[in-house]
Amino acid sequence: MAQQETGEQIFTGYALDDDGYIVDTEDCEARELAHRERGTSRPITVVGNPVLHHECKDVTEFGPELAALVDDMFASQKTAEGVGLAANQIGVGLKVFVYDCPDDEGVRHTGHVINPVLVDLPAERRHLDDSNEGCLSVPTAYASLARPDYAEVHGQDLHGNPIKVRGTGYFARCLQHETDHLYGFLYIDKLSKRDRKDALRQMEEGTPRYETVPND
Repeated sequence: MAQQETGEQIFTGYALDDDGYIVDTEDCEARELAHRERGTSRPITVVGNPVLHHECKDVTEFGPELAALVDDMFASQKTAEGVGLAANQIGVGLKVFVYDCPDDEGVRHTGHVINPVLVDLPAERRHLDDSNEGCLSVPTAYASLARPDYAEVHGQDLHGNPIKVRGTGYFARCLQHETDHLYGFLYIDKLSKRDRKDALRQMEEGTPRYETVPND
């Protein structure tokens, strides 16, 4: 997901809070730096690339190749100045996303989720936030999109351990946005025809500040 306008360490697993959710707010700077120093930045795929428009495959192998992918994703996210990145945004059709995103209180959240599933919220929890949203795969475009201001994702960590992530505000938007990517949906797919057309116009008229993969 795009930002709103306006020594080596080895990952050993997430700590959990009292409710069983991961603690992704500690040592964010060191963890993010370690990932991207090991990784290699890759160009970003953009709307129209087939890998973005199909559901990604479940991850079944948890090993060095997956760890290297996560490292590359953190490096790519940093280069593009994003706050979240799904694997298909660098051309890999696997259910993996990373994030380095603040919530509305300014608390930084940094982590990754493998095989994420967005939890359906009961009606009483679906308080919509109609805020601006952008996407690294739709560069230079922004549009208002209503999403719940709370989100919860269940998945796995790099070792295959089950994890739960929850977030509010801008971070909740990020969790929903990145999970959508892995099931073949971009945020512009949720817009009206008029707003989608406007977002694509913005993209056409703008110049991305990072390397992208040309569509054939």
